[in-house]
Amino acid sequence: MEPFRIKAVEPIPMRTAEERQRILAEADYNIFRVHSADVTIDLLTDSGTTAMSSKQWAAMFLGDESYAWASSYERFERAVRELTGFPEVIPIHQGRAAERLLFSVLLRPGQISLANGHFDSTRANIEQVDCRAEDLPCPEAAELVSEAPFKGNINLGRLQELLAGPDGEQVAVVILTVTNNGGGGQPVSLENIRGAREICRRYGVPLLLDASRFAENAYLIITREFGQQDRTPREVARAMFDLVDGCWASLKKDGMSNTGGLIALRDAKTAAHCREMLTISEGFPTYGGLAGRDLEALAQGLQEVTDPAYLAHRADTAAWFAGALTKAGLPTLRPAGCHAVYADAGQLLPHIPPENFPGQALVCELYRHSGVRTTEFGTLTFGQDGGHAPNELVRLALPRRVYTRSHLEYVVDAVGDVVGRARELTGFTITGPQPPMRHFTVKLVPIQEGREAP
Repeated sequence: MEPFRIKAVEPIPMRTAEERQRILAEADYNIFRVHSADVTIDLLTDSGTTAMSSKQWAAMFLGDESYAWASSYERFERAVRELTGFPEVIPIHQGRAAERLLFSVLLRPGQISLANGHFDSTRANIEQVDCRAEDLPCPEAAELVSEAPFKGNINLGRLQELLAGPDGEQVAVVILTVTNNGGGGQPVSLENIRGAREICRRYGVPLLLDASRFAENAYLIITREFGQQDRTPREVARAMFDLVDGCWASLKKDGMSNTGGLIALRDAKTAAHCREMLTISEGFPTYGGLAGRDLEALAQGLQEVTDPAYLAHRADTAAWFAGALTKAGLPTLRPAGCHAVYADAGQLLPHIPPENFPGQALVCELYRHSGVRTTEFGTLTFGQDGGHAPNELVRLALPRRVYTRSHLEYVVDAVGDVVGRARELTGFTITGPQPPMRHFTVKLVPIQEGREAP
């Protein structure tokens, strides 16, 4: 059962199928343009959608809104230092702002970033400073239905090969995204982090974590990695941080809050440069674009997120949800992580080619049929510049402490109905625009109604 009680509720919007069809057309078939008031079950993202606890709401009343060196910053700094061990703590309003700031300090044009998997905003911020982002997923990551426990691992052999090769001197940073969101929410093992650290130290390259889901990664290490079963999530999280040179995070995920992020580093010189850039664009370094009350909520959230009962419930919910969706006929990536279930739209809709976005076809039909909002993780999101994504996935994200089992049962029933009509679904073509991270703003039309975009 849920290890919490519900103290506040809000009504769920219900629209008819005819209304939802009109809403989709008015939104140019881009689910990000659909208003939340028209969504019945919102599985678009787990970012910033957390239901905060009573202790977090209470902490917000202690917010010190002083411009410089507020006591709320000091509490936030203590919470991060105690969790991570990093001496340099910089608050910032969200994860992609942390990426932009950190990469502007660490990278120079022409350099390379290597990762187990760069998420969309990470890649966009790296390319924004004229650098190249290259993914090195482990071989198991390509086996969607295997039960390999750590498909988020970086390929250590390829990492060694690239750092030792002719482009090695151009590699400025190695990133481990925990868990690997773009790769199906799969975790990274402690053994893999340790191996990456040894290689990076050999070649003098900093190793960083995108730690947005650090607690979930730690819990999956406990349940899947030999020798870790008797440790607490907080102990394993600290072991992860001890192996790297620094991290950034969107705290809208495992910060258990609705806004916020951080950069945490060992190197004081790099941190000083980050604070200089932060002051120009975000605000004074002790608030980083956040209110004092937000820092209070985050400090409390970083305590709550490592609760073993909460993490066990979250992992069990994801595993049950994945199993129920599979029984309903939806192919899913296995094993499930914690924050989402990933459906294989390419397998469900083989008659829709990648360039016509089978994932988006599934996303739109789920919404039209039932009001369930999800998001595409295939060629629309990860296949810009004319390429195809490795897989045509759809992510059904699980907001923290928001939906109960009966809500997810509604989703399962809706999926079963859509799966039964899979052969009737058609793809989409783009009418514009196509900037970086185009999936947020792109306009589409069903393929039978439109023509190929120029």
